[in-house]
Amino acid sequence: MPTSQDTDVSALRALAQTYFDAAYEMDAEKFASIFHPSSSVTKVAENGTLSVTPIANWLAAVRSAKAPQQQGSQREDQILLIDAESDLALVKVKLRVPPRSFTDLLSCLKVNGSWKIAQKVMTSNA
Repeated sequence: MPTSQDTDVSALRALAQTYFDAAYEMDAEKFASIFHPSSSVTKVAENGTLSVTPIANWLAAVRSAKAPQQQGSQREDQILLIDAESDLALVKVKLRVPPRSFTDLLSCLKVNGSWKIAQKVMTSNA
């Protein structure tokens, strides 16, 4: 019989798969379905400072980005870690959106029974 931990891990795997699909298709609505509306995206900017972008602004940028799928790029996505405890989880993923590879830490919270990304912290390299 599956435990609530098993159920959470399955739900978080599904969230990660939606995340990968959204990135491959550059589908802002698909991303919006798994991010909490008050979430943000955090990274180190090119000038070395901390950059925090509200999710609405990040989704606007996604809408104007070229989708790897449209460019015929091979998918390269991988779940590196899922760590869940109660209503808190960390999902570490690696994916490729040419010309860059990204490692993202997705801090997730179970809100009203559904897992949502509360914060995305990311880094990338060419």
